[in-house]
Amino acid sequence: MSRIERFEDIKSWQLAKALVKNIYELTGQASFSKDYSLRDQIQRAAVSIMSNIAEGFERGSKKDFVNFLYIARGSCAEVRSLLYVAFELGYINEDKFKEALQQTEEIAKAIFGFIRYLKSNTL
Repeated sequence: MSRIERFEDIKSWQLAKALVKNIYELTGQASFSKDYSLRDQIQRAAVSIMSNIAEGFERGSKKDFVNFLYIARGSCAEVRSLLYVAFELGYINEDKFKEALQQTEEIAKAIFGFIRYLKSNTL
């Protein structure tokens, strides 16, 4: 693994950034227009993933970073759960649901792999 100098270099942050874009596009659809609560919650949870990765990295300690990565992973699970709600309510179609769900699974795996790496190595 090459040296990470900025949080923008972290693969899981990059994946989370793409998810945020996707979530904002999905929630910008007319089907979400009146469900402000769900729309805002899923947007905040998606942004929380990338924000916690960034904040943890900038803390400067491996222990803090790992803790923030666990929080980011929890936010990823929150997005995944909220996607089920959006799908069940008919706000998103099955293809968009599966695509976003796959993104959250990929991010969760990347974060967990990074946590394992950090626990066994130094930055």
